[in-house]
Amino acid sequence: MFCHGLISYVPNYFSIPDILATQEKVPCTFEVQVKHLGFLDPGSDKRDIEVGTNIELPFWMASVLKTQRPAIADVGLPKIFKESYRDILKADPVVVDLHKLAPYFYEFGMSLCMLNHRESPEIVNVLVESFKQRFRKILDWAQHSNIEVPESKKLDNAEKIIYQAGREVGSSLHLWLTEGGSLIMAAGMVMQHKKMKLTQRDLLQ
Repeated sequence: MFCHGLISYVPNYFSIPDILATQEKVPCTFEVQVKHLGFLDPGSDKRDIEVGTNIELPFWMASVLKTQRPAIADVGLPKIFKESYRDILKADPVVVDLHKLAPYFYEFGMSLCMLNHRESPEIVNVLVESFKQRFRKILDWAQHSNIEVPESKKLDNAEKIIYQAGREVGSSLHLWLTEGGSLIMAAGMVMQHKKMKLTQRDLLQ
């Protein structure tokens, strides 16, 4: 979706934001016994992971366990995408501090939905509606303020890129309007088209 800084809303091996987003932890429930990996459970001194063990793991690891056939572990929802938090975002997404909740909120949310969790449709809806409403406010901040607004600290990574891009465009436009710029000239293609029309008219006369 974004090219700047290798932003990607599809898993991308070379995308730094994608790597950081998939570091977020998610609750996992193991459905089979896993030998010699008991050390992954900080609350246990067992050598193996037993069936039914609940552990929070980075999303990149949890997604691999979930997509095995048969699945090694079931992946639950992190608190930021549970119903209580979704209700807060539905009520007024503009006031929510996404940077505090998840610096890569949209990236993480889209990755989570790829696991086809039963609540994925609800999560997608919250992502889209939250972005739409916050986007309007971000553009307003970017276009109508000469200084960085304090609220920008509450934006997630993708929103910050949009906000900074909007400020740069707004500053360039303001500079052009106040100090003037070069004369606006018609594009060469347009001028050539006009010449062709004049030539055709001369031939018909």
